[in-house]
Amino acid sequence: RARTPVRRSFDMSLVASFPATIRTPALASRRANPIASRASLRATRPVARRSARVATAMAAAVPIMVNDLTGKMGRAVADAVVARGADVCYLVPVAFSGEAKDPVTIGDVAVEIKSIRDGDPGAVLDDLKAKHPGLIVVDYTLPAAVNANADLYVKHAAPFVMGTTGGDRVKLLEDVSASGVPAVIAPQMGKQVVAFQAAMKLMATNFPGAFRGYTLTVTESHQSSKVDTSGTAKAIVESFNELGCGFDIKDAVLVRDVPTQIAPVPNGMGVPEEHILGHAFHTYRLTSPDGTVSFEFQHNVCGRSIYAEGTVDACLFLSSKVGEGCASEDCEAGKTLFDMIDVLREGGMVTN
Repeated sequence: RARTPVRRSFDMSLVASFPATIRTPALASRRANPIASRASLRATRPVARRSARVATAMAAAVPIMVNDLTGKMGRAVADAVVARGADVCYLVPVAFSGEAKDPVTIGDVAVEIKSIRDGDPGAVLDDLKAKHPGLIVVDYTLPAAVNANADLYVKHAAPFVMGTTGGDRVKLLEDVSASGVPAVIAPQMGKQVVAFQAAMKLMATNFPGAFRGYTLTVTESHQSSKVDTSGTAKAIVESFNELGCGFDIKDAVLVRDVPTQIAPVPNGMGVPEEHILGHAFHTYRLTSPDGTVSFEFQHNVCGRSIYAEGTVDACLFLSSKVGEGCASEDCEAGKTLFDMIDVLREGGMVTN
């Protein structure tokens, strides 16, 4: 990725301390060709430590363990890992599920499915870390398992990307932050939706109360297997409330019945029938107190590829924050807990 040139000043007082035999030719050269000389200064500036760390971070493909890849979202992520290319990342041939299952083949990788409830999952995780240095764990399991799974990853110092929604989110963030284990935790992994979410947050920060008095309605449609309220809806509603709406997320309309989902707008959600088993249609409608003005924000997603690709991007981002290979200022600042806006801000979303 092209990098924006950074202007740096050069302290001439340091030059005065150089021996004349070294200083004079250098200054003469700079006077003769100042532009080339500045380029040379940038090229030879002491950046050895950063360069070494970047090289270390990029030297090996990132091993990614996907839990639970027997689910639809986990399978989509596993497929995306394999498709990204073995020179970038690779799928670890072991995954956790609620119970042990027959192996699953993804591309040319046969993945053993182990129970996270039985035996010693911590020992399995430690063994995988030893066999696959730089291991990143992905979690797409169930809302009820979020906190217990995060505790497992934290206890065994396994950096992870938590894509599962639900659970006690306050406890989750507090526990992971206190542990110092690097993690990306986000209710939404789709890059464009994340950008929209960030834009809403920016608007709320800069224009608090701009929609005070307006009535907000929220309608979301997902496949019937999604039992909880969308984490994305919760985050967007939080921004709307900062804008003055005062909406209770419990009042969001969750559409899970197929007839309403496939019925054309305005009587239904207009979901294509082939995507009934995998979609996310959200509509946020604001109406002024007198009913004469309305605003509508909508994002409709068919399929799971947008989330799967974003999850792989998050894994690669997190890998750059782990261990001695960390080439980021975040490492030196001690930051270890990230969300997808951090990934987006750093330019880690490399896919189309």
